[in-house]
Amino acid sequence: MKVVHIIEALGGGVYTYFKDLSDFFGDDEQNRAIKTTIIYSGNRKEIDPENIKKDFSDGVDLIEINMTREFSPIQDLKSTFKLWKELKKINPDIIHLHSSKAGVLGRIAHFFLFSKKKLFYTPHGYAFLRTDISSFKKKLYWQIEKMIQQLFGGTTIACGDTEYEIAKTIGDSKLVRNGIDIDSVAESFTVPKNEKITVGIMARITAARNPALFNKIALRFPDYHFVWIGDGELKPLITAPNIRITGWITDRKKVLKELNNIDIYMQISLWEGLPIAVLEAMALQKPVIATNIIGNKDAVLHNHTGFLFTEIDELDQYFEFLKDPENRMIFGKNSLERCNDLFDKDKNFKDLVLIYNQ
Repeated sequence: MKVVHIIEALGGGVYTYFKDLSDFFGDDEQNRAIKTTIIYSGNRKEIDPENIKKDFSDGVDLIEINMTREFSPIQDLKSTFKLWKELKKINPDIIHLHSSKAGVLGRIAHFFLFSKKKLFYTPHGYAFLRTDISSFKKKLYWQIEKMIQQLFGGTTIACGDTEYEIAKTIGDSKLVRNGIDIDSVAESFTVPKNEKITVGIMARITAARNPALFNKIALRFPDYHFVWIGDGELKPLITAPNIRITGWITDRKKVLKELNNIDIYMQISLWEGLPIAVLEAMALQKPVIATNIIGNKDAVLHNHTGFLFTEIDELDQYFEFLKDPENRMIFGKNSLERCNDLFDKDKNFKDLVLIYNQ
């Protein structure tokens, strides 16, 4: 069986997802049954293009095609044509599209193959859930998702429970949760020894990750240290003196060391699919405080592995509770247990294989 994965947004948590996917499907045992090709766009600032071939398994084929995140008629047409050429050459049995942009371009390229393949699509966070765009654009993106599904078909494989509930209203859908290499991440675990409680987030500094709110929270709690692991175009919004920004770190071990050194993980996203960074923090036994939105609420179990909040005032009681190292330890162990139950990449990729073979 030949499977082609197509992804535009190869950065952040999606990068980790695809690295793990390449490790799983590049394994000799899997490779005998499923030959995997990943077609990707490597133009995200947070990744080093040279690292992709080094990080990803030799057991998968990698093909780079330029795709842009925003709508660009000429570039989108070029990208679709290149996708069509590669798909025609590979002649896969299955095409699996990841992210909204690849979902559109890949379906169009597949249509012009004229020899129909099994088609799957994982949104990793629907574009119409974005809160940095107008109501008109949200409705437009919703209509595009619905129309593309009706015209070109395929099965949506949602990456989280709430995304699955939404996907079912659009068309044929299944659920395979995002997962991580828990053992590999957990190797970086040691008990942090910070002089002050340290709260951290790991993400690009973009509108989706709500840096203005992170800054506001840091100003509200001046006795805590805050760390933003990453960088991005909205960095100027972070001005609180108790926030440290690490900048881009391309070394995986250094990233996990930074993540392990925090006491409380905070995900203050405005929209999500199912955030890999939260899962990695849970594997490192961190209690998680997160905005009560799609994706976050599929990972964090309120008052058990952390807390979900809507208003900033709620954080007073949550931080007060997590000041106690015993409480942090209990929630952290609950987080790891939940990861093992639901977010183990090997279990979840095996579920994906079962879907491919249906």
